[in-house]
Amino acid sequence: MVGPFGGTTGAVLLNAALLHPARLGDPIALTVNFASALADGAFEIEARPVRTNRSTQHWVMQIVQGGAVTTTASAVFAVRRETWSAPEARPPANVPRPEELAPRGGAPRLAWIGRYDMRFVQGGPPGPHDGDAPDDSRTVLWVRDEPPRPLDFTSLAAISDCFFPRIFVRRRKTTPIGTVSMTTYFHADGAMLAAQGARPLLGTAHALSYRNGYFDQSAELWSDAGEQLVSTHQIVYFRE
Repeated sequence: MVGPFGGTTGAVLLNAALLHPARLGDPIALTVNFASALADGAFEIEARPVRTNRSTQHWVMQIVQGGAVTTTASAVFAVRRETWSAPEARPPANVPRPEELAPRGGAPRLAWIGRYDMRFVQGGPPGPHDGDAPDDSRTVLWVRDEPPRPLDFTSLAAISDCFFPRIFVRRRKTTPIGTVSMTTYFHADGAMLAAQGARPLLGTAHALSYRNGYFDQSAELWSDAGEQLVSTHQIVYFRE
């Protein structure tokens, strides 16, 4: 993979806005653009609200390292108000409970993998390529932070990117990849996250197309009570 785990990078940027004294409400959208890979070492985050309305607030953020911008981001925060609400998306049906599934085995080759307890229902991690690649890249899994921690907006932003890159799952082998742009939509409020606590989330991920060095990835995360917490979409570079 080119650069560090993108979920952590996005979470750090979001946290800069969450901690800002001018913050209004909770995040509803976060877009992160990865201009270059972060290197080991210190970096600075700049976060500023560019417009605040009665109920919404727009932010721009960036990471600067060694005098150069490595990552840019924008976010929208909002004060949610009681309105008519109804879900259309549905979580996967007939899924075993996480305690009925074995955790992902083996020592992780990448540090970010070891930060999550993953229990796969469908579309597990890439293994030896046996020439029998699947027809799609759909993954269904239970996932939580390792070690466990109560869910908040920063951990939700990070865990939204916990899925193995779809090309790894589809081709059953690894190749150099790097996320170019990622957008996360938060459907949960603080009360929903507090109710979830540190219990595992149910996640799904799939791709729509792989073409000429780029592919997309879409994912959703649900509470263990079946409430949709987040959806996310990204475009990813790959090299052969």
